[in-house]
Amino acid sequence: MMVTLPADGETASPAGYPHHPKEGQVKLAAGAIGVVFGDIGTSPLYALKEAFTGHHKLLVDQLHVFGVMSLVFWTMTLIVTVKYVLIILRADNRGEGGSLALLALISRLSPGSGRARYLVLLGVLATGLFFGDAIITPAISVLSAVEGLTVVNTQMAPLVVPVSIAIIIGLFLLQARGSAKVGAIFAPVMLVYFLVIAVMGANQVIQNPTILGAINPWWAVRFFTHDPLLGFLALGSVVLSVTGAEALYADMGHFGRRPIQLSWLWFVMPALLLNYFGQSALLLSAPAKIANPFFLMAPDWARLPLVGLATLATVIASQAVISGAFSVAHQAVQLGYLPRLKITHTSASAAGQIYIPIVNWGLLAMVLMLVVGFKSSSNLASAYGIAVTGTMFITTCMMGVLVFTVWKWNRWLSGLMIGIFLIIDTAYFASNLTKIPDGGWFPLLVAGIAFTFLTTWGKGRTLMMERLRESAMPMEVFIKSAAGAATRVPGTAVFMTSTAKGVPHALLHNLKHNKVLHDRIMILTVVIDEVPYVSDEDRIGVKDLGANFFRIIIRYGFMQEVDIPAVLKKVENCGPKLKMMDTSFFLARQTLLASDRPGMALWREHLFSWMMRNAESAMDFFKLPTNRVVELGSQVEI
Repeated sequence: MMVTLPADGETASPAGYPHHPKEGQVKLAAGAIGVVFGDIGTSPLYALKEAFTGHHKLLVDQLHVFGVMSLVFWTMTLIVTVKYVLIILRADNRGEGGSLALLALISRLSPGSGRARYLVLLGVLATGLFFGDAIITPAISVLSAVEGLTVVNTQMAPLVVPVSIAIIIGLFLLQARGSAKVGAIFAPVMLVYFLVIAVMGANQVIQNPTILGAINPWWAVRFFTHDPLLGFLALGSVVLSVTGAEALYADMGHFGRRPIQLSWLWFVMPALLLNYFGQSALLLSAPAKIANPFFLMAPDWARLPLVGLATLATVIASQAVISGAFSVAHQAVQLGYLPRLKITHTSASAAGQIYIPIVNWGLLAMVLMLVVGFKSSSNLASAYGIAVTGTMFITTCMMGVLVFTVWKWNRWLSGLMIGIFLIIDTAYFASNLTKIPDGGWFPLLVAGIAFTFLTTWGKGRTLMMERLRESAMPMEVFIKSAAGAATRVPGTAVFMTSTAKGVPHALLHNLKHNKVLHDRIMILTVVIDEVPYVSDEDRIGVKDLGANFFRIIIRYGFMQEVDIPAVLKKVENCGPKLKMMDTSFFLARQTLLASDRPGMALWREHLFSWMMRNAESAMDFFKLPTNRVVELGSQVEI
């Protein structure tokens, strides 16, 4: 089905179709256990230990053990279960989740809002923090698992960093092959892992069932009243128990809301809580085992196999966050926050299986720097919390906008709910700010660099399009003056342009230098909509401009792969069917000139120019046939 375009430059708003998996709910729930919960599932390796032995040490006595366990229980209940699983998972953008998807959802359903600029900045900042998280997760997860070797034999301590490095390098080397085959074993391994840690915890709880009293929030209150400063500082470690909560939302598009809810409420959360209660019960009877309570819960004969199982689980957690980084980078490119990147699709059947070399090798370099620089999971824990809590705080702010302006829930109840979550998130974030000198600076540095790149590209791209529109000739004027005067040659010329108004610069340059026009001229604009998927019925819009000129708009969702030749073969209502051997594609290659015109700081203009020079070529990105492309250069001042 073709969509007839309205006036020149206007765009119709297509109704993208919902994207939900078709498999059975139980099968999807099992798959989610293997992909979605790897990060939060490996938190017991270090979270409770860090609360007592981190930079602000606690006595391992009844008050502190019960107090910390109570905080873990209620943090997991309020933040993960209530906030993410029951509320935020409802905020799907046609089935997709994550900060950029949430930003696009709010922008689409609440257009023209005065707060739009601040929302964009928040969404972009959350994306920057996510990249910080994606760097720290593989480092801290693998280190914490391999550190189990020191529990088996203290003489293995020198092996921890080299073995961790070898595992991490192997993991990143495998990314180019795609994660589809490895993903097939994710769910069984994680099912075994969660069952094992649940049994380990239950065994300790049976031996000391009094620990279940920590469910009473009064223990958390007593902890704070006994020593308010230590209680506040402990929050920075307690929040490590919910690292990976954002993954529940970001991975919603792969499994759907209901399967994630089922697997969390009925399997993952009970297993995690049993393990945390078990570690706490162990500490009540043997405080000295705070050195590594996760591995010391197991009998001697089971510790080495447990190290192997935990290492597999951390590799899976790392794989999930690396895949998430690829997905977020792809969304950022499509939504106009990053230049075109080389993207390889590693699966012919699964659209989400992508590999981005520059992201992969950049992550590997940074992860190795962290492992070598910090050397232990305890040192890395200080860097981890601030990325997690910062993202959670931003998500709550964006959720507040959503419930008030889009969902229009009861203002009093919504205000109370958002207020409670903001208080909780602010407390955790403020506690982690105290760790900036001890490593918390790292995710902030990563987020700052990512934020600078994302906003510079977004702003520069907007400025460049404005400058091009300023100098653009109206299409009607061009057709009247040039169509009859210029010599027409056989074939079809496709002129690609980023704006759906005016005459493309490439068309003007071609006429100026070659003095000819093709028999059929197509002015083609690719539009990435603020929905993850656009249906085939709404993909193509065609407008006949007269004199065998046609304006064509091709729409994609921000999760879809762009393939221009494949779509053009389906174009109707503009003459004979397109033949690639009779078609030439004309691209404009802009050379940017930094100027003193209002817009961006001069250093950001130079940065934008550098990003544009190093972007993936439009020919490769749009999958144009290499022997049918002509590039024409022009200069643009921004």
